Amino acid sequence: MREILIVGGGYAGFYTAWGLEKKLRRDEARITVVDPRPYMTYQPFLPEVVAGSVEARHAAVSLRRHLHRTRLIAGSVTEVRNSAHTVTVRPVSGPEFDLHYDILVMTAGAVTRTFPIPGLSDQAYGLKHVEEAVAIRDRLLTSFDRAAILPHGPERRRLLTATVVGGGFSGVEGFGELLGLASALLKHYPEIGADELVFHLVEARGRILPEVTDKPGEWVVRSLEKRGARVHLNTQLVSAKDGRVVLSDGSEYDSELLVWTAGNAANPVVHNHTDLPVDARGLVTVRADLRVGSESEVVADVWAAGDDASVPDLAAGRPDARTVPNAQHAVRQGKRLAKNILASLRGRPTKDYVHHSLGVVATLGLGRGIFQYRRLVIKGFPAWLMHRGYHVLAVPSWERKARVFAVWVTAAFFGRDVISLASVQHPREAFVSSGDPRRSEKSADADAVAG
Repeated sequence: MREILIVGGGYAGFYTAWGLEKKLRRDEARITVVDPRPYMTYQPFLPEVVAGSVEARHAAVSLRRHLHRTRLIAGSVTEVRNSAHTVTVRPVSGPEFDLHYDILVMTAGAVTRTFPIPGLSDQAYGLKHVEEAVAIRDRLLTSFDRAAILPHGPERRRLLTATVVGGGFSGVEGFGELLGLASALLKHYPEIGADELVFHLVEARGRILPEVTDKPGEWVVRSLEKRGARVHLNTQLVSAKDGRVVLSDGSEYDSELLVWTAGNAANPVVHNHTDLPVDARGLVTVRADLRVGSESEVVADVWAAGDDASVPDLAAGRPDARTVPNAQHAVRQGKRLAKNILASLRGRPTKDYVHHSLGVVATLGLGRGIFQYRRLVIKGFPAWLMHRGYHVLAVPSWERKARVFAVWVTAAFFGRDVISLASVQHPREAFVSSGDPRRSEKSADADAVAG
């Protein structure tokens, strides 16, 4: 029986395994997925997790709940030696070990791209995983609690100042939802005025949302600025040391919350620790049918898709075009990949991956959004409804759709939840301190050191 090894359980990896399970005969092949997390993150919901419009667990799709015939290994692949059909796995617990495969599927995804900016690694949050979205939300809510009892001054200003770096979809959606949450919190905090909220969006290019055309992008900037946001275009983060944000346009201020969403980079395992062919960006070179290789040469029994693969974009009509790293492509590539692997196993011809864009849609906060399909642009509340409708249909499984929809319906009647659970980062504090505030401070410090 052939061994199919899938590296990564994100969009492309999950849909590949899911599709294979549905079609493979039990004696035809075995499937193994290696991923350090036991779930697939539905990343389009992360901005709404930040805002409290979607429960954190509902933005994660359990691998074990849906992949019943797949062996799941909680760990990370640290090296791929295709010449020996072997990978090295570093499990969450225990020593490293090797896995042999007959068919390899590289869907390891991309990582957040960072730069050696002073203070960035110490101060910033990413927005690629559920735990990051939860931490960002809790940080903002805790800041409101702390600011409400402080007199006006530098510390209060710092607590009510937030900065998001990166003007792509992830950054703009996260910024819009974060700004919307902060504005909604004001009715619960009469001590804080709307003019005290300071939210900065920083983008190195001269425009935001490169996936839409110029005029819709300009409308988004105007819309955010009308809500009190400060949008810095053609601007870079110079330093964030000790929470002091310094921008290349001369701005300098203290910020309690710093979120970094400035693009993706090649997965270091793919880029540095494989003997597979990669391009100049460090992505696996892929043919149109998702086999690894070039038009003139193919790597036998190795496939790749998603954000770690350089996939030809046949719908673009240009020979050098490559698909952009987004959920639309990753999901559909995973489905095509499952069908092509099955066809290959059964001696049938494979099909090329071709997907014509369905348009782009983004949320800018509760009741606000933008949609564009070619020349058609829809703004405001209708676009926001389209965003919600599309993603509740796109999230895998009817169980997850029902849970997300139920939260939205509940919020429509009772509003969003505004409770911070930042204390879960120190779960033993109440037990150790026994209610003594002085002991509570010491236990929190000990937890922080241990973490």
